[in-house]
Amino acid sequence: MLDPALLERITARRAELDELEEQLVKQLAEVRAERDELAVAERVLERMRGRSPRNVHQPDRCRGKWPDGR
Repeated sequence: MLDPALLERITARRAELDELEEQLVKQLAEVRAERDELAVAERVLERMRGRSPRNVHQPDRCRGKWPDGR
């Protein structure tokens, strides 16, 4: 015969684990989103590092003209 107290403990523990799983899924999604944001920020910084200070602002290029006349 099944012990009702044991069955109750098993059911309660499964409920705890289900709740923990939901929390971890949410936390994992947040971690992945932050990691993606950091990857974008890293790429932006790498691009900015590749520019020299005089190349950062090029008004002719902003108006659709290239410095070499293209």
